Amino acid sequence: MVQVSPFKAIRPDKKLAHKVAALPYDVVNSQEAQELAQGNPYSYFHIDKAEIDVSPTLSAYDPQVYQKAAENLMDFLAKGWLVKEEVAAFYLYELVMDGRSQTGLVTCTSIQDYLAEKIKKHEFTRHEKEVDRMNHIRTCDANTSPIFLSYRPQADIQAFIEEWKTAHAPIYDFASFHEVTHRVWMINKQPAIQKISDLFTAVETLYIADGHHRTESAVKVGLEKRKNGQQNSETEKFLAIIFPEDQLAIWEYNRVLNVDVPQDFFSRVAENYIVTKTERKKPSQAGDCQLYDGQAWYTLRIKPEKIPKDPVGKLDVALLQKYILEAIFDIKDIRTDQRIDFVGGIRGTMELEELVDSGDWQLAFSMYPTQMKDLLTVADAKKIMPPKSTWFEPKLLSGLFLHDLETK
Repeated sequence: MVQVSPFKAIRPDKKLAHKVAALPYDVVNSQEAQELAQGNPYSYFHIDKAEIDVSPTLSAYDPQVYQKAAENLMDFLAKGWLVKEEVAAFYLYELVMDGRSQTGLVTCTSIQDYLAEKIKKHEFTRHEKEVDRMNHIRTCDANTSPIFLSYRPQADIQAFIEEWKTAHAPIYDFASFHEVTHRVWMINKQPAIQKISDLFTAVETLYIADGHHRTESAVKVGLEKRKNGQQNSETEKFLAIIFPEDQLAIWEYNRVLNVDVPQDFFSRVAENYIVTKTERKKPSQAGDCQLYDGQAWYTLRIKPEKIPKDPVGKLDVALLQKYILEAIFDIKDIRTDQRIDFVGGIRGTMELEELVDSGDWQLAFSMYPTQMKDLLTVADAKKIMPPKSTWFEPKLLSGLFLHDLETK
């Protein structure tokens, strides 16, 4: 079983939720955050991307940036833009995109469950990104954005959630980025809170869908507070939103390369893939990817005998890595190699064409999305996916929920 706990959320005033809510800190750069927050003093970017409010000469990781984030958080609270609840509660968070709905439980999950591998991961993290979020959490003394978790569906949990949504009015209901509708319900009645806690005893495992760096950072700050004598009930938990896996959609995470393309490129690709010129810009099945070279699109279909049996090696992103990125271009570490970049599926294939046609990139690969069943299988096997294997849409907005660690 996994532990879920109600918490005294810090959240926006109802009238301001749509103005406060912002895209996650890690899907926009500083300039984009600056532009999105322009003219909006309520934007959560003032807390989550506080470099927009300090001198542009400072690094986004300068201590003054984290201090500014904490100051802005206190200012939001002082002005009533954000308010801390007096009573612990659970929340339901529904996102509707293109007619598809997903509803998650907003809760606090257990650091101990993560250490016991009841909360499973599928990605490695980078130290510098952990340090960034650890500094943000420490200085703000709060989990400032939620981790996106998933679980295998439980009929009783889903029935309870749908019944609650039907019987109660949402506290937030607004549309935002990419025309996604966001609705939130509060569950603050003790019998209902106990019911949720009881229902989740049937859930053996949670899976990190998105937010590995936030998870590692939250856990490490909690362990620091244990060591430093600052431990309390809140420091043993971290903020999460948990969705059943059958409601989630993983989008493609595409690749572009800035490389010298050898003359025998297609013949070398053909050693492992069946290459066909096509008008199709997105692959239609697992095992396919689409290639754009500035002249035409091609379908690359992996030869069946080239597919390994292990759950990581058979992923399309892993096949591309092995047979093209490494074998042809010697790109071994896609985290650090400057010859590769990544384009989330929400940006579409037109962006891939524009990048290649600009001359800054020579090749674009449109990938087939990794499936949720593959993510769970990899995590259960205690294996790690290649970097940039998954892109989830819609994005959970930040600023709707914060979890106070209560050590200041």
